Amino acid sequence: MVPDQSGSADHGPLGAAGVGAALLDELRAAIGRYVVLPSQEALTAVTLWVAASHIQPALQHAPRLAVVGPTKGCGKSRLLDVLHETVHQPMMTVNTSPAVVFRVIGKNPPTLLVDEADTIFGPKAGEKEDLRGLLNAGHQRNRPAWRISGPEHKPTAFPTFAMAALAGIGDLPDTIMDRAVVIRMQKRKPGERIIPFRSRYSVPELNALRDRLAAWLIPLRGTAAGLVPMMPVEDRAADTWEPLVIVADLAGGHWPASARAACSAMARNEVVQDEQTTLKTRLLRDIRIVFAQAGDPETLRTHDLLAALLQDAEAPWAEYGTKGLNAYHLANLLRGFAISPANHRFEDGKQAKAYVRNQFLDAWSRYCPVSTPATHPPRYEDAPARVVRGRPPAPPSGTLPVAPPGGATGLPRAR
Repeated sequence: MVPDQSGSADHGPLGAAGVGAALLDELRAAIGRYVVLPSQEALTAVTLWVAASHIQPALQHAPRLAVVGPTKGCGKSRLLDVLHETVHQPMMTVNTSPAVVFRVIGKNPPTLLVDEADTIFGPKAGEKEDLRGLLNAGHQRNRPAWRISGPEHKPTAFPTFAMAALAGIGDLPDTIMDRAVVIRMQKRKPGERIIPFRSRYSVPELNALRDRLAAWLIPLRGTAAGLVPMMPVEDRAADTWEPLVIVADLAGGHWPASARAACSAMARNEVVQDEQTTLKTRLLRDIRIVFAQAGDPETLRTHDLLAALLQDAEAPWAEYGTKGLNAYHLANLLRGFAISPANHRFEDGKQAKAYVRNQFLDAWSRYCPVSTPATHPPRYEDAPARVVRGRPPAPPSGTLPVAPPGGATGLPRAR
């Protein structure tokens, strides 16, 4: 049965007993006792993500949970501790071999928990290429990773479909963030209190909640596989949030409305974040041009850098703020890249605030690398949005192709 798609509190037989709604309320309260999340919507999202891990075999998409923060000490690892005791079959991957992860993912996959995920995606993370590829591919069912395996060196398809929570400092790559429910952690304020996480009493409490979640949701996997909920967002955001909304609809009570409200608010917040990130990336590119036009000096006076930026009629800097980009704005926009001005004495003996070119090199390589002649894969975002109507999908079979990519049963090409 497809639930009422209006997002109202009355979802008929699915939530009539009230057991699911009460259990989610209890889980939400428990998570909130151990971790201060950035908003009530984020707390709702984490609660539903935990519950959705228990119906993974019924899902078509495995949403990532991107737990990011600007610095250490924002509660990212503590949230992973709580997730470890409440999700379905947790698997920490901080020191796990990618080969092990490939072999444990199957029809009933574990829930991957990745701390220090920023180290996996950095420029020096070449040895973790396999794990990075797994995390990118595993958002959608039937996207296996092909490897040469066994003594006969046969091409073998390893399933990648598994929910994953990734915690790290700073934003993760777009390929992850675009497939994730993003939780932007912050340091606790002086008045915000939490209960210390202690294994002797925290783990039994959370494990008991986990077992009750499993007892409620596992019998409902068949029902969940047939649900097509009405979503307040579209495209990839809808793919990512649909499992959470399905759990909310199964629970009933206030949860269907709460889930959709959280989805709308957090999706809007990420749109704003994307716009700000795009602006900062544009600033990095423009500063690189200014340095290049000046002959790539070791340093540039803040005054000279600002003057060059403001002279570009096609750039947004002359209209930034109320009177155009100034030194304060410039420092604020660059702070997130660990770039800041400093006093510097120039050849004429005068001292002035200036930016050192070497400070920009890491940010340039990460956020706006110089393009090289190559054939880039098509972006899914370039495809026009389509509205698909019809009967609910059949429960996933979990089967995989049996031939390498490019054959008759290979993976379809991205369009």
